Order: sequence, then structure tokens, then C-alpha cells
Amino acid sequence: MSWSEWMQAAVLLAGVLFFSVGTIGVLRFPDVYTRVHALTKADNLGLGLVVLALMPSAGSIAGALKLLLVWALVLAASATSGHLVARRARARGVKPDTTVRSA
Repeated sequence: MSWSEWMQAAVLLAGVLFFSVGTIGVLRFPDVYTRVHALTKADNLGLGLVVLALMPSAGSIAGALKLLLVWALVLAASATSGHLVARRARARGVKPDTTVRSA
């Protein structure tokens, strides 16, 4: 494997790590607001790293631009859906969990 393939693998692995951390956040965090935050932030960064890792293997500039377009659309959809979920929770009177937990 060449140096660039090792870098692609490392960035891809980092993206998968962010996806995993986001999933753990959804399972572990106490309320809807922190869960939405964990999911949108970690998954957007994870997808960005996966796209960055796949761009050199896209085969053409058009393929790389399509990957960037997919990432941009997911960013917009994630921000919109996260906002709608939090807005709906607030409208229903869901309060943020303010208790302090120790690890």
C-alpha cells in the first residue's frame, strides 16, 4: 500500500469512529436535545471524513464533486431535521435534562 492509501484508510477509519461516537451519544445522552446534537454533529463530521477519504478514489473530478454534493445535501437535511425535532420537542413542553451525572 502506498502512503496515500494509508492516509485514505486513516481518514476513513476516523470517519467511522465519529459515526460510532454519534451512535453512542444517541444511546447514552439523557434528553432529546443532547441526542439530536450528538447525532447531527458527529454524523456530519463522520460523513465529511468518509467523503474526504473517498474523493481520491472517485476516478474523476465529476465523481469527487458528486461526493461533495451528497455531503452538502446531507448537511442541509441533518440541520433541518435536527431543528425540526428540537422545535417539536420544545412545542410539546419537553424540558432539557439539567441533572448532573458523574461517570
